[in-house]
Amino acid sequence: MPDRKDERESWPKGVIVPVEKPFVDARGVIQNLVEAGMRMAVVITSKKGAVRANHYHKTDWHYCYVLSGSIEYFHRPVGSQAAPERMLIRTGQLFFTPPMVEHAMRFPEDTVFLTLSRNDRHHEAYEADLVRVQLI
Repeated sequence: MPDRKDERESWPKGVIVPVEKPFVDARGVIQNLVEAGMRMAVVITSKKGAVRANHYHKTDWHYCYVLSGSIEYFHRPVGSQAAPERMLIRTGQLFFTPPMVEHAMRFPEDTVFLTLSRNDRHHEAYEADLVRVQLI
């Protein structure tokens, strides 16, 4: 894995990450999403009205790709007292959360999304890197 400085330079500049044009032929479609050193891929299913996250990570980052449904995504820098920015992320969109960004997700409909993260997400390691906040 690259050192943290090199890694930071490769991060997306905004929350929404442009997705490359897919490769399409008679067999179907191949959609590239992320080219980065990561340790975990997780599929998360969330029910309408559920809230997830309300935390930040000290070192972890993650890309999320919405497979179906939508996510109300809230974020702000750690320590900020400003109201969090709200974005609606829709099916087929990819978004990025770097370390030290408070974030929360609310689901206006049943939603399935893929999370690709830098760090191991097994419970003990994940909890050691995570700081709970009450963003929403």
